[in-house]
Amino acid sequence: MAGPAAAQQYPAKPIRMIIGFPPGGGTDIIGRIVGMRLSQTLGQQILPDNRGGASGQIAAELTAKAPPDGYTVMMAHITAMSILPSLYPKLPYDPVRDFAPVTLVATSPNVVIVHPSLPVRSIKELIALAKARPGQIHYESSGIGTVQHLAGELFKLQAKVNLLHIPYKGAGPAIIDIVAGHVQLGFDVVPVVGPQVKAGKLRALGVTSAKRSALFPDLPTVTESGVADFDMSTWWGLVAPAAMNKGNIARLHSETVKVLRQKDITGRIAEQGAEVVGNTPAEFASFIGAERVKYARIVKDANIKIE
Repeated sequence: MAGPAAAQQYPAKPIRMIIGFPPGGGTDIIGRIVGMRLSQTLGQQILPDNRGGASGQIAAELTAKAPPDGYTVMMAHITAMSILPSLYPKLPYDPVRDFAPVTLVATSPNVVIVHPSLPVRSIKELIALAKARPGQIHYESSGIGTVQHLAGELFKLQAKVNLLHIPYKGAGPAIIDIVAGHVQLGFDVVPVVGPQVKAGKLRALGVTSAKRSALFPDLPTVTESGVADFDMSTWWGLVAPAAMNKGNIARLHSETVKVLRQKDITGRIAEQGAEVVGNTPAEFASFIGAERVKYARIVKDANIKIE
């Protein structure tokens, strides 16, 4: 059944929200905040389904191939939608053709963090130490081709330092290891590292975005710290399988944007160091495309290859 009547009756049963990373990462945190409130406003449960692995490819493929009946959506992450197409000649999904964008949920700068045992308190000191110890400082990421990985590679390129990349299967496991001191450096999202920084378990040196973070206003940007043209932020957005009924997409969009406009939700996402967006499906589609162009350039300039 199609058209306005069907859209009014949608959803008639719980909706599965696929999350491409394990519990404890930024995608999981943002997905659950939005999903729990959407469950209330839609009158049907939003069921988080964590399908971590392959930097979000597993989740994206599952979503792309799911029935477009409105009962499978994905809390999309920048990596699967805008970065991996430049790294893999063949993906098991097409980031343009296989998805219907709903709305850009939130954006967040990444934070340059170090284990407190690393004797640096600024980006400049980090660069000096990395030059003194080439290839000896290990940085973690939540997977190959993630923003954390590309931020590390761009940092190496722009700061002219040699760092060793250690990829994990998500931000949750990566943070456990950097807090334990098994790796020394990371370029992680605020929702994941904010609590660890505040607890003194990690030291923050700067933010990767073009402007300072409202959550850490005292932290300089990487560019302010002397590394030219450094602007990288993570984002999350809601997408559905491409052939989903337009009426259902419109309902999902209006309800999600209403949720994002609620003060307590905006506040909870801000506490995570992320900024709520809530744009139109068309605006989100063009944003995804612009991001893809940007990261294709970074991949080319930094000569990043998937081994």
